[in-house]
Amino acid sequence: MSAEPVALTPVGRVVGGRAEAVEDGWGDVRAVIRLDDAFREKSPVLGLEAFSHLEVVFVFDRIDPGAVRTGPIPPRGQPDGAPVGVFAHRGPYRPNRLGVSRCRLLRVDGLDLHVTGLDALSGSPVLDIKPYMAEFAPAEDVAQPAWSTRLMSRYY
Repeated sequence: MSAEPVALTPVGRVVGGRAEAVEDGWGDVRAVIRLDDAFREKSPVLGLEAFSHLEVVFVFDRIDPGAVRTGPIPPRGQPDGAPVGVFAHRGPYRPNRLGVSRCRLLRVDGLDLHVTGLDALSGSPVLDIKPYMAEFAPAEDVAQPAWSTRLMSRYY
């Protein structure tokens, strides 16, 4: 089975926040998700202000598609780390260069969503936004390897 290409159009872009990738300390980073002006008359954010957090799908647009790695690598470039496959870590060198981030919604101002903790770079295309709902969290305990807890302890 071969996959058919999928064409996606950004709904907006990240404005502000970090311009360069830094591995840790994203929790206090403030940014704006600026929705495309084409949405102005459609009220896509109506009711969004009642949610505290968002899930944002964005493009790692600064990653050269030729640099994408699908083979096992040590997570976050840790030289002493055991290699894991591309779907066993959350790094940016992914087949479709998609990122998923959960961030705090501070306020809605027209088509500007003011957020903190969004780990996308300024200018990154945003493909989708969903309100975070506790009911979508796993109902059972979450398991993960110790290396991920160690490496991510200072991320936010």
